[in-house]
Amino acid sequence: MDIATIIGLLSGFGLILWAILGKSSIMAFVDPGSVAIVIGGSMAAAMISFPLKNLLGVMRIVKTLFLHKARDPRELIDELVQYAEVARRDGILALENVAADIKDPFLVSGIQMAVDGTDPDLIEGILLSDLEAVEGRHRDGKALFENIGRFAPAFGMIGTLIGLVIMLGNMADPKSIGPAMAVALLTTMYGAMAANLVALPMAEKLALRSREEMLMRTIVIRGVMSIQSGDNPRIVEQKLKTFLPNRLRGEGAAKAA
Repeated sequence: MDIATIIGLLSGFGLILWAILGKSSIMAFVDPGSVAIVIGGSMAAAMISFPLKNLLGVMRIVKTLFLHKARDPRELIDELVQYAEVARRDGILALENVAADIKDPFLVSGIQMAVDGTDPDLIEGILLSDLEAVEGRHRDGKALFENIGRFAPAFGMIGTLIGLVIMLGNMADPKSIGPAMAVALLTTMYGAMAANLVALPMAEKLALRSREEMLMRTIVIRGVMSIQSGDNPRIVEQKLKTFLPNRLRGEGAAKAA
C-alpha cells in the first residue's frame, strides 16, 4: 500500500477542513449543484477526449495508485545474477525448471525464450515491444488524469459564471446577493481542489510508477540478454548495477534490507 498517497490526500483535505471549521460551518461550503458541474463536467469532457475503455479503467488505475508496492531493483538484480549462476554452472536449459517459480510474467517470457534458443535480436525485439506497449498504456492513464486536472478548474469557472448570472438576475433583492455570490464561488473552489489535490498529483504519481516499472523491465531485458549470451555472473551484476544510483551500487538487496 502506498502510504504517501493516502497521507497526502488526508492531509490536504484535513487542512482545508480545519481552515473551514475554524471560521465557519462546513455546510456553508457544501453545494451539490457546484459539485455536479465540476465533477460531472470534467468526466463528460474526459469522455469526449478518450475512448470509453480508458474511462472504465480509471478505478483500476486508482487502485494501482493506492495498493502498488514497488519492487527493489537490487532484489531483481540479485535474482538475475542467481539465474546467471545457474546457467553458467548447469547450462541455460536448467533455467526451464527455475522459470516455473518466477512470478514476473515479463521475466518468465524472457527466460523461456532464452531457454528455447530464440535468436538474441528477436528476444530483445519482443521484450522491447512489450515494454513500449506497457509504457503507452501508462501514458494514456497519466494523460486521462492530466486532462481531468485541466478541465476541473474550467468547469469551476463555468459554474461561477452561471451563479453570477443567476445572482445578477435577482439584484432587486440585496439580501440575496451575498449568499448567491458565495455559492457562485464554490464551484471555483471545487475545481481548484479537484485539479490540484486529486487529479494532477495522481497524474504525477502515475508517471513515477511508470518510470519505476520501465526501469525494472529494462533491467530484465539486459539481464536476460546477458544470461543468453553466457556472460559471467559477476559481469551480469556489473552491467545491471549501472541502472542504480552510485550510492546503491555497492549494496545487495539483502544487505540493504
